[in-house]
Amino acid sequence: MASATHLRVARPTNNIAALIPFYCDGLGFSELFRFQDHDGFDGVMLGAPKSPYHFEFTTKTGHDAGRAPTQDNLLVFYLPDKTVHEAAINRMVAAGISAVPAFNPYWDVHGKTFEDADGYRVVLAHKGYGRYADVQRDIEQMMITRCAK
Repeated sequence: MASATHLRVARPTNNIAALIPFYCDGLGFSELFRFQDHDGFDGVMLGAPKSPYHFEFTTKTGHDAGRAPTQDNLLVFYLPDKTVHEAAINRMVAAGISAVPAFNPYWDVHGKTFEDADGYRVVLAHKGYGRYADVQRDIEQMMITRCAK
């Protein structure tokens, strides 16, 4: 059986422990795997079981990972369902994580932006994504038009 496509978003950090509250308590991810001294690297993988993606954060003694290079380094989660979007924002706030003004004002219109301990940002967007969002919008508009006749 062929395996499915899976995305790993990996980046270094100086402090894995400082990221856990943001990604686990705030975004609701679980710790999938943790390793120590793998060729000099320690790391943790966070995500949702059976999800097609996960995040890996690594640290190496003596290597300064630094902070995000800009305020526009983003991970964007498209959450078109209002209830799901509101629950995600409420989970962040309950974890003690406040929204920050987006560098690009587009994201303030379409969602909320949050910044992790390394300065990398996550947007919880209240909208659909790409052509499928357009198709859904077109279907909804078509139904409204038909119902109005």
